[in-house]
Amino acid sequence: MDHKNSKSEAYAAAGVDITAGYKAVELMKKHVARTRNAGCLDDVGGFGGCFGLPVAGMEEPVLVSGTDGCGTKVKMAILMDKHDTIGIDAVAMCVNDIICVGAKPLFFLDYIACGKNIPEKIAAIVAGVAEGCVQSGAALIGGETAEHPGMMPVEEYDLAGFAVGIVDKKKILDNTRMAAGDVVIALASSGIHSNGFSLCRKVFNIDNNDPKLYVPCEALDGATVAETLLTPTRIYVKSVLALLEQVDVKGISHITGGGFYENIPRSVPNGLCARIERSAVKVLPIFDLIAKEGNVSERDMFNTYNMGVGMSIVVPAAEAEKAIEILKAHGEDAYLIGTIVEGDEKIEII
Repeated sequence: MDHKNSKSEAYAAAGVDITAGYKAVELMKKHVARTRNAGCLDDVGGFGGCFGLPVAGMEEPVLVSGTDGCGTKVKMAILMDKHDTIGIDAVAMCVNDIICVGAKPLFFLDYIACGKNIPEKIAAIVAGVAEGCVQSGAALIGGETAEHPGMMPVEEYDLAGFAVGIVDKKKILDNTRMAAGDVVIALASSGIHSNGFSLCRKVFNIDNNDPKLYVPCEALDGATVAETLLTPTRIYVKSVLALLEQVDVKGISHITGGGFYENIPRSVPNGLCARIERSAVKVLPIFDLIAKEGNVSERDMFNTYNMGVGMSIVVPAAEAEKAIEILKAHGEDAYLIGTIVEGDEKIEII
């Protein structure tokens, strides 16, 4: 589209440079192109993203959607002036949710609100979004960048988005077949992911940009706290889709805000309880550091963070070994952390 006649001096004086928006779009096009898949339609309207649904072979196709943002993790990206990974987090928080009901992601749209549209920064953010889409097999079919002068400082921004996926109705995971004797498999996280950053900000004095954030830390094997906190959320879509094709999966939980105590029970039906063995959980060093520096109780840690487990999957005990082999073959660190027993609490950590 030719934008040479579209320029408002009055709007620019009020703080919004629409020509910067056009430049940002041009810079991000190469990143968006990486995400194209079979459902993308060419040369269709400019006001909505169009996608052809792949419903062949499905008896009752059901669309599944999820929306989320990155929370105050964005603060860390701004402080480090590193903007090309936070978009992975935005995609991950959405696609990791919809895979919990068995849905394959189809497409994603992002929304960026910023104090000032700096095209190179916006393009870097979208590069991360595109990478998340590539990792999950979703197409980036649209988005919006909104310049909000006066609503936030010029260097700040926020990022959110939503994903839409598809699943055959008969294959929706609804936990109704879960039974005592099933086992719980952990998929290791890459770190903090995108939850609990308000507590991290307090513990590590992030809002005051504490210099210690950027000093190599022995407890983190020489990495800095800042770079460790900014590690992108792991995307589990492709490995879980492979698992669903070969194993009788009875429940999946994406462990986000609220940690173990809030998220694992969401996939457990009434009358059953996920009994998690504390000693089996491979807690990452960053969580030990948060607990130590912030004097945070273990109960609060497990009720805030993923503690090194980004996703839990319930399968029959007889298929546990096969499930772990499949997940490891797809690059996951998968291991047993518990069993399903009869009980009313839905989760207990012993």
